[in-house]
Amino acid sequence: MSLQRREARLKTEFASLYVGVPAGVWAPVTQMLDGVTASRLLAGRHSGELLRGRRLDDRHFEFRGGAAQVGRHTRTSDV
Repeated sequence: MSLQRREARLKTEFASLYVGVPAGVWAPVTQMLDGVTASRLLAGRHSGELLRGRRLDDRHFEFRGGAAQVGRHTRTSDV
C-alpha cells in the first residue's frame, strides 16, 4: 500500500487573501504552508499570529491525498 502525499489547493475566490500563493493549483501541503506563512509575514502579521488556529483554512483550501487522520493526534489537536 503506497501513501499519497497530502496536497492542498487555494480556492480562486480567496486568492486575494493570500498574496503570492497560486490559486487553483494542487501543491504539497508543506509548500502551501510556506506560502501562507510568507504571505502573512508580508502582510505585516506578527509571528505569534502565525501559530494560532489552522493555517490552511478549510473554507479557503481544498485537500486531497494523504493517510486518514482517524485516531491520530496532531500538535494542534493535542493543545
